[in-house]
Order: sequence, then C-alpha cells, then structure tokens
Amino acid sequence: MWKIFVGFAVFAALALFFLSKGGDIDISGEKHGESPQTEAPAAPAKSGAASQ
Repeated sequence: MWKIFVGFAVFAALALFFLSKGGDIDISGEKHGESPQTEAPAAPAKSGAASQ
C-alpha cells in the first residue's frame, strides 16, 4: 500500500517538474471577465493618398 503513495508522489513531482520547464503554462483555473493574453495584430492604416 505504501508503494502506491510513493509512486503517486514521484509521479506528481515529475509532472510538476515538466510543467515548470514547459514555459508559460497557466494552471490556475478558469478566468471570467478578463481579456485574453494574446492580442490580434493591428491592421495597417489606409490613407487615400497612398492608394492613388
């Protein structure tokens, strides 16, 4: 029985290690009412003189 707990602890430690090495991973849960982290690129401005 104790082997199950040791195996779980080792697996959890490895999972946390690999998640921390993975970069920007958010495991804090759902977020409501916040804007997304990534923004769409801005569209280039059009001018009337440039198109003629």
